[in-house]
Amino acid sequence: DNFSRIGGNVAVATSMAVAKAAADSLGLPLYRYLGGVFSPSMPYPLGNVLGGGKHSIGGTDIQEYLVMAKAKKFRDCAIINAKVHRRVGEVLREKLPGVAIGRGDEGAWNAPLPDLEALDLVISCAREVEEEYGVKIDLGLDVAASHLWRNGKYYYRDRVLTRDEQIEFIAEIVEHYNLRVVEDPLHEDDFEGFARLTDIVGKDTLIVGDDLYVTQSDRIERGTEMGAGNAVLIKPNQVGTLTDTFSAIKKAKKHGFNIIVSHRSGETCDSTIAHIAVAAGAYAIKTGAISGERVAKLNEIMRIEDLEEAW
Repeated sequence: DNFSRIGGNVAVATSMAVAKAAADSLGLPLYRYLGGVFSPSMPYPLGNVLGGGKHSIGGTDIQEYLVMAKAKKFRDCAIINAKVHRRVGEVLREKLPGVAIGRGDEGAWNAPLPDLEALDLVISCAREVEEEYGVKIDLGLDVAASHLWRNGKYYYRDRVLTRDEQIEFIAEIVEHYNLRVVEDPLHEDDFEGFARLTDIVGKDTLIVGDDLYVTQSDRIERGTEMGAGNAVLIKPNQVGTLTDTFSAIKKAKKHGFNIIVSHRSGETCDSTIAHIAVAAGAYAIKTGAISGERVAKLNEIMRIEDLEEAW
């Protein structure tokens, strides 16, 4: 359990290599080996199209603006997410002529906009693409609220909120914009606050714990018993091995929580998390909308989808 000498990245890479070797020895694709006898299911792709926070310089306070197309096939969902990303870039250039519009760590656009103005823009673009393709597109946010937290309050550029005000603010955004996913809306140790927010808006919205749970089974056990959120973000290198990753997944699912398997802001082209998402029956995989190291995961699930259709 102590990876202080070798580090989590070395540990998880070794664990993944062993799992791949075991799958190969049995002539099985990795997702089949990891998932056992359960019928694999394809997750929805959850893509970051506009971002700020720690992932970019000069962007929004809110870290990620997310889209999740709900087509029948994963392939179509991924393409539609990319179309929204492209449209957001086009609108930003029209809206901010003369401003350099760059991209952050995960390939999302970065622009100097107020948070809610940015959300309006993303929703407008998503609705355009939704109408063009006839496919519902859900919206979400990764607030990454721990990065806004200082001395007991949440510091935005245009407001400073207490904990109760933050809960009220997030609930109002969820209800006004009909958001389907909200990740890390409160400080990473505020289990009670997560539970309160889930009571208010959790019936129709996924309240996702990333920094809250950090893929640690003991934190998941505590939080799920309290009703702190209703979904857990899973990042294998936070816990060090695939065995511990699936222990965390099982713990969350035992309490009826949804699973979202996630990339990291710094990524490689390794596609193992695509197999984990399918094997775990994850609701979604959060791995960006564009950029090669993100698309590698999307392409792998497309291949898995094709393989399952031919199985």
